Amino acid sequence: MKNIKLNIVLMGAPGAGKGTQSEFIVKKYGISHISTGDMLREAMAEKTPIGLKAASYINSGALVPDDVVIAIVRERLSKPDCAKGYLLDGFPRTIAQAKALKELTSEIGRPVQVALNLSVDESILISRIVSRRVCPKCGASYNLLSKKPCKDDVCDTCGSELVQRPDDTKEKFTTRLNAYNTSTKPLIDFYRDERILSEIDGMADIDAIAKSISDSLEGK
Repeated sequence: MKNIKLNIVLMGAPGAGKGTQSEFIVKKYGISHISTGDMLREAMAEKTPIGLKAASYINSGALVPDDVVIAIVRERLSKPDCAKGYLLDGFPRTIAQAKALKELTSEIGRPVQVALNLSVDESILISRIVSRRVCPKCGASYNLLSKKPCKDDVCDTCGSELVQRPDDTKEKFTTRLNAYNTSTKPLIDFYRDERILSEIDGMADIDAIAKSISDSLEGK
């Protein structure tokens, strides 16, 4: 694994399987899994100056602006646990964020090494989304088509009753998919131009996808 690349951006449309594969990557390679939501909550809990600034927007119901999110990303990626690698999930979402991420990770000496894109046909995404269930207590994710719990509607990890997220309906998913296609899908070409894009067939079975990811990260 001498060519292993561990500073990772994980991309894909809603329902592409990012949650399942991020669990695999983090467990196998022992790197930090970082999502935008987690970063914001952590910064606010620690009451860092930028965390307090983010809280002022969130508490007023406003979107956190890019410059604040990017500052929080810098703060998080600079921490010691990211020295051995990180998996960014849910960021960047726009070309502007991707450019800012490139600049800041270069400045802190932890540049993104690979952008993994899980490719799935849109017709498949809808069925995946409406079949998704989550545990409201521990956050574990399941899918009634590909990753069923051992007992119907019960979390394998903590035994809580699984729920369907309010936005995991066909109508709301279509809105999210349109937003993805407009703002986030262009990142595929951005990272292709950067020559760090790795396209992964997200329509294969879970184990096959995981192997493709490992092969890509390990330079096979």
